[in-house]
This record gives sequence, C-alpha cells and structure tokens, in this order.
Amino acid sequence: MAPKPKTPEPAPETAPADEAPKKARRLPPMKTILLAVIGVAAVGGGGFGAYKFLLARGDAHDAPPVAKPSVFVDLPEVLVNLSNTGADRTQYLKVQVVLELPDQQLMQQIQPVMPRVLDTFQTYLRELRPTDLDGSSGLYRLKEELTRRVNAAIAPNKVSAVLFKEIVVQ
Repeated sequence: MAPKPKTPEPAPETAPADEAPKKARRLPPMKTILLAVIGVAAVGGGGFGAYKFLLARGDAHDAPPVAKPSVFVDLPEVLVNLSNTGADRTQYLKVQVVLELPDQQLMQQIQPVMPRVLDTFQTYLRELRPTDLDGSSGLYRLKEELTRRVNAAIAPNKVSAVLFKEIVVQ
C-alpha cells in the first residue's frame, strides 16, 4: 500500500493583526435626537388620548349651559314711498319690523332712543328703489343694512337681529 498523500490542514481563521474588532453601529446625533422626540411625542400623545377618552368623559355628560331667551320688540309699521326712477306711478313700501334683543335690560335702555331708530328707518327706506328689493338677496341686504343702522342709532348697545314681520311693495 502506498502511503496516502497528506492533505494540508486548513489553518485556523485568525484575524489579521491590523484589523480592529467590529463595533456596534451608531446613529448620527441628529437621527438619535429625532427618534427620541418622536418617541416622547408618541408616548405623550397616547397618554393624553387615554386621559381624554377614559377620565374626561364625565365632562361630556354635564348639562349644556342654559341660553337666555331673546326679547323681541315690535316697532310700529312703516309706510314710505320708494324712490321714483321716472316711472309714471308711485310705489310704496310697507314694512313691519321686530328687533331681537339679547336681554330684557337692553329693551329698557333703547326705549328712549326709539324715535331715532324710526327716523333712521324712514330716511333709509325712502331712498330705496323697487329694484333694490328684488329677490331674497335684496331682502337680505335690506335686513343687514337696517341692523347696521339700528346698532349705530343705539350705540354702544347692539341688537341681535332685525326681523321682518311683514314687507309689501305696492
């Protein structure tokens, strides 16, 4: 028998002397800060959501605040002739208005200046043309303008709204 050729044994793996052992990978400082902020925000948001959902639910079942009822003041009927734009017949506007006030105390404060309010209505309404009152947009503009003029006449007090009870163009 012939002797077997010797196979070389593999050499044990050793790291070369000039290579340093591998270290754990580190994130750059900005990424670390960003991740920390996101983590804190997530934990804080979750805690706040849990508080609102679980603990603050008793607030939702409280009775809603009671709103004060409005006070309504009827004004006398106003009848004016509209501005004539060359038409052969005169047209009239008849308006009955109600003022909506936030409270009873304001009604007593504006009673002394009610002649000023009516004068403001008369002078404004006489300058209107029949085309100014066409459609719902014309009535809306009229309501807004009357509200503005009433508030100017009773300043520093304010009415909530001017409401039409009746409006007729004849």
